[in-house]
Amino acid sequence: MSAGRTIIALVGNPNPGGRTTTVAEAVAGAIAVNDTDTVETVELATIAPHLFEWGNDDVAAVNARVGAADVIVAACPTYKATYTGLLKAFLDTYGNDGLAGCLAVPVMVGAAPQHALAPEVHLRPLLVELGASVPSRGLYVLESQMDDLDRVVGDWADTARPLLA
Repeated sequence: MSAGRTIIALVGNPNPGGRTTTVAEAVAGAIAVNDTDTVETVELATIAPHLFEWGNDDVAAVNARVGAADVIVAACPTYKATYTGLLKAFLDTYGNDGLAGCLAVPVMVGAAPQHALAPEVHLRPLLVELGASVPSRGLYVLESQMDDLDRVVGDWADTARPLLA
């Protein structure tokens, strides 16, 4: 049996435990291909007060954990048509190619359908700039789709899973 992958649901929502966390965990679970894959959730809100403290041990530990993941589901709410400052501030802790060797999935949650391309237009380039490979389309989930989340994520995962395996 081959060793499983580490899949991290990286949540850039200043309010932990909300819809964005639910979506990130659903996506991470949907792309786990076998029972040896492990899914972990990292809520950036827990280290937010320390992101601008140079050399902070908590930030460094999360940075190392995320950077060592096989797959990163980078998820955040849509804020002013793009990703949150919390997610950007954390990702700024990586140097060039700091996420090299990682697969990444851009995921955003929002209220307005006109922002549906935000994961592709804004979050994907940031992840690629850091060296991550982004082989599948990102996912945008409307708040109005939360009651149908399993189907929404499942439909997306049917196409994305083979690209992320």
